[in-house]
Amino acid sequence: MTNSTTNPFEDSALTTILVVSKMAKSKAFYVDILGASIFREYGGDSLVLQFLGNWLLLVTAGGPTDDKPDTHFLPPDDKDKVSHAFTIRVKDCRKSYEILKSRGAEFITPPLDRGAETRCFFRDPDGHLFEISEFRG
Repeated sequence: MTNSTTNPFEDSALTTILVVSKMAKSKAFYVDILGASIFREYGGDSLVLQFLGNWLLLVTAGGPTDDKPDTHFLPPDDKDKVSHAFTIRVKDCRKSYEILKSRGAEFITPPLDRGAETRCFFRDPDGHLFEISEFRG
């Protein structure tokens, strides 16, 4: 999609929207634990963050609007059923684990060595799943 007459995404950026139950708790997690930067806040019910070169938009639950009828934004209702996850490639999984753990991230397990890869998983306050992964090709 290099031709500007056929590329619908010219000069665009992708934002991931995460629905959260408690904005203050999620804000603290993303800023204080993960190190995201606040770009903009909107009246306490949405927050735009810059994180690892990407945009994250945290929003609180909400119902249908005229541009998305029949669509409800809800936080995950079961943290053990995942339909969306983030993978962050890191240089040293064990080091990243220790840093994040010291900041308050709660991991499912410590890093597990799987041969060419060491990885582990943690969740945000609403259960959105994150993986940190070190690949040693």
